[in-house]
Amino acid sequence: MALMAIAIVAMSFLSYEVGIVLGDIGTATSYNPPYLPTKCHGNRQDQFPPGNLFVSVSEGLWDNGAACGRRYRLRCLSGNNRPCKDQTIDVRVVDFCRKSPCPSTILLSGDAFSAVSHSPSAKINVEYIQYVSSPVLLYS
Repeated sequence: MALMAIAIVAMSFLSYEVGIVLGDIGTATSYNPPYLPTKCHGNRQDQFPPGNLFVSVSEGLWDNGAACGRRYRLRCLSGNNRPCKDQTIDVRVVDFCRKSPCPSTILLSGDAFSAVSHSPSAKINVEYIQYVSSPVLLYS
């Protein structure tokens, strides 16, 4: 009976752990200016978020243009010569990968790439999760 209780506790713990793992794994490289025009909003400067933390995405994430404006939380997992910084960043999709085939799942702006990697020319493995920022409610 005690063994059964331990098994139930272990299974509930494992199912909790699996339930909170929501990220996808892919590859990332950097891309350089010119960043305009984009497939999302052409020549509009206001499409770029503060800090220039934006990305261009490959076909798998593009979703026929529905990806425009999506936000992802991203972190470097691995790569050759240990390129990763211990940093998580939030990025916004502003474009579709212009190269065919696209060299990675996600192409990060120079500023976004340097925030997560020590090596500007590396191809890195990343974990990313789409998120929706929720509005802050103020009560009076």
